[in-house]
Order: sequence, then C-alpha cells, then structure tokens
Amino acid sequence: MELKLTFRQGSLTGEGRDMIGPFMIRGRYQVEDGQCWWTKRYVGKHDVFYHGYNEGKGIWGLWEIPPSWKGGFHIWPEAMGDPTRPKLSESIDERSGVEVEGESGAYAGTGVETTEQVTLGAGAS
Repeated sequence: MELKLTFRQGSLTGEGRDMIGPFMIRGRYQVEDGQCWWTKRYVGKHDVFYHGYNEGKGIWGLWEIPPSWKGGFHIWPEAMGDPTRPKLSESIDERSGVEVEGESGAYAGTGVETTEQVTLGAGAS
C-alpha cells in the first residue's frame, strides 16, 4: 500500500493506492488524547471509516465498511520501520581501566583512542 498523510491544525488529509485502487483520505485528529478518525474514499467505489489512537508507535484502531465489515489496523511512519517486528541488537561490555601492552589509551584492535568512558553498541531493525 502507498499512503501519504498530512496532519495540520486538527485536520487529517491524504491519498494513496492499495490493491482495491486509488483513494482519498479526509478526517480529524486530537493532539490532547491522540484520537483520530477519517474516511478513506475509493475513487468511484466505496468508503471505509477509521477510528484510532496515536500512542507513539503509529496509529492503532478499527476500520468499518457498514453494515457488517470490520477489522483492526495499524499504520506508522515509514522512517520508523515496522514496530511490530522484533528488533535485534548487540552490545559489548566495556571494561574500564584495561590496557593492552603497546596500546595505552586505546581500545585494543579498534584504532579508537579515548580518555573518557565509551559505550559501543549496534542495533538493527
């Protein structure tokens, strides 16, 4: 799915395309409680109504096509990555005051010199 949303002064607008076709989005949001609601209108087709909450990891909520079609949804900013996937991370324990002969003031084999305590680590999503 392609989706572009704009949040401005309580108004939510956007457009996109998915396997059903192109659509437009119009709705509202509240900064105070994170609540938002909008209508996705497929061009020349049906409407889908959404109601959800922004809780810091995207917007979670329910969609509905009256009278009887309903389900859950979760959308999030692309730059955030998929928050529902597990994240891998690694780190190394830092040993302060350790010197390797001939490399005083450096972390052995790293080429990094420091006089301060340094934390090294890496994460992947």
